[in-house]
Amino acid sequence: MSDVRAGTDPTVAPGEQPASGETASLAERWYVAIMMCLVYTLSISDRYSISTVLEPIRRELHLSDANIAFLTGVSLAIFYVTFGFPLSWLIDRRSRRNIIGVCLIAWSVLTAATGLARSYWQLLWARIGVGVGEAGGTPGANSILSDFFPAARRPMALSVFSLGAPIGAWLGSQVAGAIAYRFGWRAMFLALGIPGVLVGLLVLSSIREPRRGCLDDCEDGRKAPSFLETMRFLLRQRSAVHSILAQSLTALWGWGLMWWTPAFLMRSYSLDVAQAGGILGPIHLIGGSAAMIGSTWLLSRRWLSDERRVMRLLALNIALATVVTAVIYSSHSLALSKALFWLYVPSIYVYLGPGFGILNNLAQPKMRAMYCATLLFLANVCNLVIAPQMVGILSDWFAPHHAPDAQSLRLAMLCLVPTGFWAAWHYWLSARDLLEDERLARAAAAGPADAQSASIRTPLA
Repeated sequence: MSDVRAGTDPTVAPGEQPASGETASLAERWYVAIMMCLVYTLSISDRYSISTVLEPIRRELHLSDANIAFLTGVSLAIFYVTFGFPLSWLIDRRSRRNIIGVCLIAWSVLTAATGLARSYWQLLWARIGVGVGEAGGTPGANSILSDFFPAARRPMALSVFSLGAPIGAWLGSQVAGAIAYRFGWRAMFLALGIPGVLVGLLVLSSIREPRRGCLDDCEDGRKAPSFLETMRFLLRQRSAVHSILAQSLTALWGWGLMWWTPAFLMRSYSLDVAQAGGILGPIHLIGGSAAMIGSTWLLSRRWLSDERRVMRLLALNIALATVVTAVIYSSHSLALSKALFWLYVPSIYVYLGPGFGILNNLAQPKMRAMYCATLLFLANVCNLVIAPQMVGILSDWFAPHHAPDAQSLRLAMLCLVPTGFWAAWHYWLSARDLLEDERLARAAAAGPADAQSASIRTPLA
């Protein structure tokens, strides 16, 4: 592959000095991975901390479950998913480092602004702004990491990146709960938002922009595909479609249940915000991190070098965990629920690194951000729109006189539980065509002649 000097890559903004993932040192690669993990940590903590204080906000503003779901989840998600595609289009064409840094600063400022809100409408607009900012974080991080780590190491690198999820969930539950209990829920948002501004400035000043596709033996000078071209290519890959559906449904099931779990604990067992956060926080941090590290270790084993086995293992993990959630949300024993949370919560972290890594391998280099945006669009519609709103509406409907209580919320959450089996089924189906679809992606990235010789499928019906 010929060397491309700084300033000649049309996908980099004028004045940028792009690094090459081929020549980046080991220290630089892992510095970028750690920084992107920190970006993801702040995204998760800012997004999910509000679920920890869902019940105090609902009581203060005198809202129903359906109304609080719209205010805290749907308002963020509508703009998060709407801006995901245009920002990802920009990420595939301009400096990813600059987009990540600016987006991080923007959503952190608006997280702090959430704490300054004094009315329903002020809180609503602040959450909308957080969603707009966060739309550029994860797609940009996935894309930039894929040009610092070769294909064989991407699932591992993205597993490290995904450690931001358990760390962020711990910050958004235990730490946020303790701050909210001691100083009020508004102070919690200020404490979580301000550090993100500093990290955003560090991203802008210390990370270089790598040349796109430098580790994939592709023709870097080619124009980035359009949105429609990317979608047509994706739909030819059955494994990519099933993988995106599987991960989206996992978010609907696992993270949808987790969104309401702090409120469930407070209502069902008369806990305060600090106690509920104290139960979930350590499980997110310890259990979630152990699940992420364990999945990274498994990916390095020779017997899992066949990615089809990885997808089947993910299917088994989600299916078994779905059974566990059925017991948790039907039981009236706090001790049993605490014990089973140690099985359920880690299970929703196992898929993150392998899922993102395998999806990146299925995409052409200049399609990665758009693949990621497609996944995030569906996952967040499921996780932040459908699941919270559906549970909220059902809880109001089950409640006597539409005054939601512990039992109505329990019944509503049990209606969500079976969707875990649906997710497991798509993981299993994704494994069937995985290797053939990866060959298709590599052939298309190498050049038109190779793409024509690759097997081309009819789009998935």
